[in-house]
Amino acid sequence: MNEGIKFPVMHPMMVPVDQISANGYNPNQMAQNERKLLERSISEDGFTQPIVCYYDKIKDIYLIVDGFHRYTVGKTKFKLSHLPVVLIEKEIENRMASTIRHNRARGVHQIDKLASIVLMLSNKGWSDKKISDHLGMETEEIMRLKQSTGLKEAFINHEFSKSWDVFEAKYYPNT
Repeated sequence: MNEGIKFPVMHPMMVPVDQISANGYNPNQMAQNERKLLERSISEDGFTQPIVCYYDKIKDIYLIVDGFHRYTVGKTKFKLSHLPVVLIEKEIENRMASTIRHNRARGVHQIDKLASIVLMLSNKGWSDKKISDHLGMETEEIMRLKQSTGLKEAFINHEFSKSWDVFEAKYYPNT
């Protein structure tokens, strides 16, 4: 049925953060807004993905293959003493390849589907700020996504500036 496929995800274990270590070769960097989104995700949803590690028996440490940013947030932001880890047993060159695969296999969002979700949240009464906070997006990006779904629907719950009222009262007082 599942011949040849391993399931390390079925064997998570809690490991002291002091025994977990970065691998020294991960080229992945995380932008500040993505880090804040990861922090929010862990805060609201918990740790839903374990950190993938290789156990170095000689040094008695768990070297991160995937999940460095989850590890960092768990250790520094939430001050966790233990983190969920799953193990893979591979030589260094295969661990490096695995790290790259994990980094690149994240997928991208389809704009039209993302725009539909933003519009649906807006129609449910979510403000642009709330959408921005929960999805980790800039408000300008939200506005562009809303515009791509149709202007009337996009701005139905938008709070507009009162500056136009002041302008009209000043320059068109009799209207």
